[in-house]
Amino acid sequence: MKNNPPRVALFVTCLVDAMRPQVGFAALALLEQVNCTVDVPMGQTCCGQPALNSGDQDGTRQIARQNIELLAGYDHVVVPSGSCAATIIKDYPDLFESDPAWHAKAVNLAGRTHELLSYMNDVWGWRPKGVDCAETATYHDSCSGLRSLNVQAQPRQMLAAVTGLEMRPLEGANVCCGFGGTFCVKYPDISNAIVGEKAAAINATGADLLLGGDLGCLMNMAGKLHRDGSKVRAFHAAEILAGMGNGPAIGEPA
Repeated sequence: MKNNPPRVALFVTCLVDAMRPQVGFAALALLEQVNCTVDVPMGQTCCGQPALNSGDQDGTRQIARQNIELLAGYDHVVVPSGSCAATIIKDYPDLFESDPAWHAKAVNLAGRTHELLSYMNDVWGWRPKGVDCAETATYHDSCSGLRSLNVQAQPRQMLAAVTGLEMRPLEGANVCCGFGGTFCVKYPDISNAIVGEKAAAINATGADLLLGGDLGCLMNMAGKLHRDGSKVRAFHAAEILAGMGNGPAIGEPA
């Protein structure tokens, strides 16, 4: 593969596009370091997860068909979000179980789709070189990335190679932050209670930075930390790995 760089589609995700484009630029920088030929298909929209979470399977199928057609022909599709990647990899095939033609297309796409951090580690064995970050950090494992895609060791293995970065364990790192996509909108009181416990655990580490692989979770935790007056700053792990951790953190003004 390293002699024949794959043609990769970067599926940016809605939140990254609208709220934190730097995560997309970091993902692009990482992919270019392993000599991928990267496209950002302009017709991409939502992965369909919010509709699916709300029970709108027909609407999700419509979105899925559009994405399946848009992403056809690429060697790999890379997503800087465990939840969106899991939607494509796990949910798209299930949505078309009764439609053989579209099920085959969905399975094909699922087999070519990767969460960004696992892609860099598992496919390429990549490690950052010349990246410095003289900070202490802790890491939160987002539910979808961890439980659906087994993304846990990969980001920590790559972050361990960042010069000067001290990683500190987070109690309950694998416990939900309370975001849960539309869950935080439907059940705000429960969501706030959950993220309150998560924020307390983050503060207890004494770390300067909170890292993760899913922007929705990071925004939720960063918001709670900010409201509580915490000085912990949140970044997507890709930003640190790409050497882009010197600017404003998630939730801070640009």
